[in-house]
Amino acid sequence: MKSGTMKHKDKDGKPISQPDRSSRTVPMALMFVVLCGFSFYLGGIFCSEKDSYVSKEVTKTDESPRRTDAGPLQVKAITFPQCSSDYQDYTPCTDPRRWKKYGLHRLTFMERHCPPVFERKECLVPPPDGYKLPIRWPKSRNECWYRNVPYDWINKQKSNQHWLRKEGEKFLFPGGGTMFPSGVGPYIDLMQDLIPGMKDGTVRTAIDTGCGVASWGGDLIDRGILTVSLAPRDNHEAQVQFALERGIPAILGIISTQRLPFPSNSFDMAHCSRCLIPWTEFGGIYLLEVHRILRPGGFWVLSGPPVNYENRWRGWNTTIEDQKSDYEKLQELLTSMCFKLYNKKDDIAVWQKLSDNSCYKQLDTPDNYPPKCDDGTEPDSAWYTPLRPCVVVPNTKLKKLALKSIPKWPERLHVAPERVADVRGGSGGAFNHDDSKWKVRVKHYKKLVPAIGTDKIRNVMDMNTAYGGFAAALIDDPLWVMNLVSSYAANTLAVVYDRGLIGTYHDWYL
Repeated sequence: MKSGTMKHKDKDGKPISQPDRSSRTVPMALMFVVLCGFSFYLGGIFCSEKDSYVSKEVTKTDESPRRTDAGPLQVKAITFPQCSSDYQDYTPCTDPRRWKKYGLHRLTFMERHCPPVFERKECLVPPPDGYKLPIRWPKSRNECWYRNVPYDWINKQKSNQHWLRKEGEKFLFPGGGTMFPSGVGPYIDLMQDLIPGMKDGTVRTAIDTGCGVASWGGDLIDRGILTVSLAPRDNHEAQVQFALERGIPAILGIISTQRLPFPSNSFDMAHCSRCLIPWTEFGGIYLLEVHRILRPGGFWVLSGPPVNYENRWRGWNTTIEDQKSDYEKLQELLTSMCFKLYNKKDDIAVWQKLSDNSCYKQLDTPDNYPPKCDDGTEPDSAWYTPLRPCVVVPNTKLKKLALKSIPKWPERLHVAPERVADVRGGSGGAFNHDDSKWKVRVKHYKKLVPAIGTDKIRNVMDMNTAYGGFAAALIDDPLWVMNLVSSYAANTLAVVYDRGLIGTYHDWYL
């Protein structure tokens, strides 16, 4: 067929003449003008009615307070019944009653699983029988009322390790742990000798995975290090409840199939003291999560199997060959993730996440394991985000992300972090304005609630923080603040950690 204009034909084969395009231009233009005019007319009617409606609503809203100026503000009270006594430890999204609904693989049943709407309780969780006002800080670090956390199992099982002991109406906390039965103080003294940055303000934020009753985090408070103590609801009963009763920062959580609810490159140090996490299993996926949340130059501290296997293997119900193999596999995995062995002595080994991004070039090698996470993986996405077997490489554009590059504590508290520019609408000016604003607000809060700043208030939650300004303004008071950032809000939690504070992603209904 020759190229050219194709002519349409009627059923008799006669050519159908095509109208001249220019002849259609004028009618179409007229039609367009008519339609636009008609639309404008309808819009005018609608908008005038809408404006009238809005005006009436504004008038009503404006008039309402004038009618109530003469009398007190009327507030309708809403009451809720009290839950039954067997709900005194109720945590709806980590409820052991619902564990059977979920799988055993990698302990996923211990992860966060919130009940559907029709199963949610609308009642007030009661305190235990005999509950008393908590002992005040700092005395509470060493003792609490037995009736406030009446759990005997953990006392009986861990008495030989001196986690706690019951005396009369109180639980006492000698500061022991599985790997430091003689006390947490000497254990951390040795750790500071291995990591000098723990003494000079370089290390400020830490996470303790499998925290027990949080004695490690409790001791670090006086050393200027703020720790998130992490533990699940498990057969140790309410480990986190003990921590909070003592006035030590803690949250429920477990490394299983989902990312921990923290931004990437945030913690200065991570710690595991025989926390029973199988670090070398599942392709080292749990180590990859530690790598994600640890800041470049940050430290991972491990005590317990397989560290010091040469002297400890007999007490671990294993063989020296198996423990040696586990240690070598652990070292190999850490090296592949750009960690280096920083220091080691007795039961403690310390690895450091490298600050030099050149190490990550090895991940580009075909068939390398673990691979580099692709660009579509958001490094800070951490609310119901599945763990992935890949390495989150730090952003090379961020020059002040590494531990050695940020100011030491306490100077970093009031310095605008580099990552504030990554926040939607964020800037150094916005950060400084927020910082100044909260200093003024907190002064007002203390007038309204005089207990703020005294030993009457210890555990505080900022339910919707921006840059952690509220917590920063309270930094000299005998309390700590857990900063919450919604998963659908601007991601400011990284800024909170960069300034040396702690927090978590959280949504109230998921």
